[in-house]
Amino acid sequence: MEVNSKTVDEIDWSKEKDNIRLVEAILFISGRFLSLAELMNLSGLNSLVVKDALNKLRDRHNGEDSALEIVERDNLWKMDVRQEFHGIINKLAAGDVEFTKAEQQTLAIIAYKQPIKQSVIIKIRGNKAYDHIHKFIKLGLLKAKKDGHTNILNLSQEFYDYFNVVEKAGNVLKEEVGEED
Repeated sequence: MEVNSKTVDEIDWSKEKDNIRLVEAILFISGRFLSLAELMNLSGLNSLVVKDALNKLRDRHNGEDSALEIVERDNLWKMDVRQEFHGIINKLAAGDVEFTKAEQQTLAIIAYKQPIKQSVIIKIRGNKAYDHIHKFIKLGLLKAKKDGHTNILNLSQEFYDYFNVVEKAGNVLKEEVGEED
C-alpha cells in the first residue's frame, strides 16, 4: 500500500477523533468539573491535545442540536445537561431517589442554616443525622471543621455543582441559569 499525504491525514484525523471521544467519555462519566491536569492525567494526552478536544467538544455540544453542553468555569470543565432540560432530569431523578427523605431533610437544614454546628443538627434531626452527615462528607457535599467536641458544617463547592446552584444569597440558594457575567 502506498502511503501518501491523504493517508497520513486520514490517520491523523482518526487519532484526533479517538482523542476527542476519550475526553468526551471522561467528561461524561465524571459528572463533575475537572481541571486540565486531571483531564491530562486521566486521558494520557498532552495539554494541547486535551484543549483541542475540549474546543471541538464545546463546538459540537454547545450547538442547538445537542441536549448536552460543555461548561467551563474557572479553568475547569464539565459535561452537563442544558438548563432547559433540568425539569425532566429532576422528574427522572425523583423516581429512583439517591437520598432518603430523612437525608434530604438533614441536608436542607444544613444548606439553609450553614455554617451550623453538627451538635445542633443532631438536636434537630436526632442521632440518625450522624449517618447522614457522614454520607454527605464522604460524597464531598459537606465540609466539616472541628470546633471543640463538634464540627462546623458548611456546603462544599461540590454541593453547588451537584445540585446545580451557584450561590447563597441570604438564606436562598439560587439555581444556575445560563452563563455568569
